[in-house]
Amino acid sequence: MRVPLSWLREYVEVAADATPEDVLASFVSVGFEEEDIHRFEISGPVVVGQVLSLEPEPQKNGKTINWCQVDVGEANGGVRGIVCGAHNFVAGDKVVVTLPGAVLPGPFPIAARKTYGHVSDGMIASARELGLGDDHEGIIVLSTLGLDPEVGADAIALLHLDDIAVEVNVTPDRGYAFSLRGLAREYSHATGAVFRDPGSRPWGELQQPTEGFRIAVQDAAPIRGSVGASEFVTRVVRGVDPSRPTPPWMIARLVLAGMRSLGVLIDITNYVMLELGNPIHGYDLDKLQGGIVVRRAIEGERMTTLDGQERALHPEDLLITDDSGPIGLAGVMGGGTTEMSATTRNVLIEAATFDPVTIARSARRHKLPSEASKRFERGVDPLIPFVAARRVADLMVELTGGELTDEGGALFASVTQDAILLPAGFAQGVVGVDYTDDEVTGALEMIGAEVASTGSATQEGGGWSVTPPSWRPDLTDKWTLVEEVARIHGLDRIPSVLPTPPSGRGYTPLQQGRRRVADALAAAGFVETPSFAFTAEEQNDLHGSASGAHLPGIRLANPLDGQSAFLRRSLLPGLLQTAHRNIARGLVDLAIFETGLVFTPEEGVTYGTDFVPPLAQRPDDATLAQLNASIPPQPRHVGVVLTGNVAPRQPGRAAEPASLGDALHAVQVIGVAAGVDIDVSQTQRAALHPGRAGVLSVRGEEVGYVGELHPQVAADADLPGRAVVLELDLDRLLGLAGERVVAESLSTFPAATQDVSLVLDAAVPASEVRDALVAGAGDLLESATLVDDYRGDGVEAGRKSLSFALRFRAPDRTLTAAEATEAKLAGVAVAAERFGAAIRD
Repeated sequence: MRVPLSWLREYVEVAADATPEDVLASFVSVGFEEEDIHRFEISGPVVVGQVLSLEPEPQKNGKTINWCQVDVGEANGGVRGIVCGAHNFVAGDKVVVTLPGAVLPGPFPIAARKTYGHVSDGMIASARELGLGDDHEGIIVLSTLGLDPEVGADAIALLHLDDIAVEVNVTPDRGYAFSLRGLAREYSHATGAVFRDPGSRPWGELQQPTEGFRIAVQDAAPIRGSVGASEFVTRVVRGVDPSRPTPPWMIARLVLAGMRSLGVLIDITNYVMLELGNPIHGYDLDKLQGGIVVRRAIEGERMTTLDGQERALHPEDLLITDDSGPIGLAGVMGGGTTEMSATTRNVLIEAATFDPVTIARSARRHKLPSEASKRFERGVDPLIPFVAARRVADLMVELTGGELTDEGGALFASVTQDAILLPAGFAQGVVGVDYTDDEVTGALEMIGAEVASTGSATQEGGGWSVTPPSWRPDLTDKWTLVEEVARIHGLDRIPSVLPTPPSGRGYTPLQQGRRRVADALAAAGFVETPSFAFTAEEQNDLHGSASGAHLPGIRLANPLDGQSAFLRRSLLPGLLQTAHRNIARGLVDLAIFETGLVFTPEEGVTYGTDFVPPLAQRPDDATLAQLNASIPPQPRHVGVVLTGNVAPRQPGRAAEPASLGDALHAVQVIGVAAGVDIDVSQTQRAALHPGRAGVLSVRGEEVGYVGELHPQVAADADLPGRAVVLELDLDRLLGLAGERVVAESLSTFPAATQDVSLVLDAAVPASEVRDALVAGAGDLLESATLVDDYRGDGVEAGRKSLSFALRFRAPDRTLTAAEATEAKLAGVAVAAERFGAAIRD
């Protein structure tokens, strides 16, 4: 919000020597963030001149210029010759002259220069050149602004171009500060200066309309239980003259506040909106058909707004209508059929309060943010519409020659504010500052709240009943009241104390497991590379299932990239894109990983909901369950991609390309960090090389896959050479791991080692053979490791020889060779029973 200082001074005392920086510092002290300082970038001699004569001179380029003799006053050099291309003035007119040495916005320095055969000793200025508007075709003729100053007078002061505005950032919960009224009050809080409320006018002084104008609010089924329009007042001013000029002081203030001057009628409504914070709309009364009805839109209804756009309306949109149909999108923008124009003679003024959520949704739905919607969606003071309507009417009478009539209409609503109980000592306990009771109550009374004692501070239940002012809908509980106490008395009083965390808290077991896995991969030399959760549908199908068949996916309603419009079912598409970008930049030896959510919607289930829980209240368990049911399962996965070499070429040593063994090593790293043993069995997947793919499982439950990327898939991903990948359902893996237990004590007795080679059918997975050995050998077997898989001479075709290194240990004694052999043979017996395995001779 921009605050012109001359305007601020009308409502609160600002020291004459206060700089814009001083004013900003005061706003910062009560919780506003400073943004900028705005001024008219004009300096040097800019004076009032009177045109003594002008001689039109046609030029070869078809343009006609005027060679003018302009009197700028004896103090400024008397009569000067000036070339001017405008034609909207005559001899005798008083104009704004920028003399050599002046600098206009741009910056555009003014100097005497030769042009069109003359030396132009200055320039006659237009509104655009002075930064007052967009009109560049005609110069400013001061008589059209109702001004008749002395020749040679300072035009900068005359047009209020010496005013300055400060800009502060207004947070969404403090809508009252989108007005001079609100910010002047805040400046008063900061400095202690006397505040004069422009919204405080006696009810009798407002002279409410006595002749009826039909107004109705038809909102039989209000959204979320809130009626679309709670108050609506109209006033009629007849006989206005829209050709009259907007006063220079009003133009300067509007421009500094960030708004354009659009004619005196519209300027007045904008001026009052900035002054009081209540958006105002003016209608050409003669274009209205019948009375006004405020209602929701009908399905299929359309209207054209003031920006010339035809808009399809939504049944939730709140409309202003007459007998012809929609004439305004309530609280957002008026309609083109009833707008005020140069032919307007009679004006209907509208001031209202609308449901903030309705206005916010309409503005976003139609992508139509406006100064009005910005205020309505944050909440407008419900006691101000009648004051605002009368203020607009008074200005139209004063500046356009209109006459305020008794015509109009009004819909009233009772305005009640619920009291909030503030216990004694609560503010001190929350903020950590030892405020006195007078400081607490004084701060709340300063912001406009009514404070009543509920008992002595030393008694149980003692404290205050606080009724917030009508313009502060953000004050809803005792915590927001405490925030006001802290803000008013200075945030610098709050001590800097680091909080002591309560004992017994920290990461959950699942969070700890995720961190262990990520840390273990990073320690093993892998680099974590997070990626976006968006991909193409065909990538979801390819990497999301073993067969590559089509899978259900979640399509984004408004994707950042039309080619990646789906939420991922796998981490690999993002990892492969990351690998491609790095390889394209010369980084070919990659070992990267990612842990992140994937989205796995179930077939036949519809996700998403139109249900929107009530705002400003904590959802209950049933509401949370309904919202959770509207989103698909989102397990967390871990994925790994390796390309290029895992060890570079060195003197006497060849480079070691990434292989399936390196991916299996990553699987082992993940398993150790998670606290589980991960088994690998051969499988087939559409995205992986045939014969070089494995399924990963824990105790018979599948948790992921590992393998070499199919050459065609690697080529489609622009990856040169071989790439190996793995992906695991990390949440399921950690769930199977269960609670981590304290490690058992290590045995002090030596281990007994034996090897065994078993011949069996080549189709039997080695992991299942190992499980058989473990099951048969019993508790004495400490580990069983596959060390060789032989197929060749001495082994029949279609069979293989698997060699395992077995290690046996007892916790209470040294094992004999016979005991170890007995345990080994027990394991071999189970393998023979299950798979027909025999010891290799």
